[in-house]
Amino acid sequence: MKNVLVRFTCVLALCIPFAGLPAFAADPAATAAGADPAKLQKLRERIRTDPKALVKENLPLTEAEAKAFWPAYDKCHAKLDAAQRRSNRAILDYVNGESGMTDARARQIVVDLLAAESDEVKARKACWDAMVKVLPGKKAARFLQIENKIRALDRFDAAVAVPLVP
Repeated sequence: MKNVLVRFTCVLALCIPFAGLPAFAADPAATAAGADPAKLQKLRERIRTDPKALVKENLPLTEAEAKAFWPAYDKCHAKLDAAQRRSNRAILDYVNGESGMTDARARQIVVDLLAAESDEVKARKACWDAMVKVLPGKKAARFLQIENKIRALDRFDAAVAVPLVP
């Protein structure tokens, strides 16, 4: 239980403002079934320390594209981070109330999580709309792929860390 609390405290502090991972983009062995745990941990550390550098490595931009992209990236992450914070609050509510979970509380937490997921979908759509205005379609799509891979890794980590409702 302590590890779960520590994990989600870290998630809350970081708010998942991260982007691309070179190993996901370049290493076919880094798939869900065949990923090397040591490589994944190294990637997690990289996204915590310098997420923008990872985006730069995985999203080749011209100087003009970069000038338009980075402000859009910051706005995009503000929206995505807000949705992630909402999800994190619901997860922490579950973790903190696990021992005294009632049916009503469990229902409310799921409603909150589903609302946060809906917010995230809206934020991703807003990101797409912004990126396709400042980048060619393929580069905008690549950016969203990078974001989706990061978020998939985070969701996997959360799924592993949070126990099932008793």
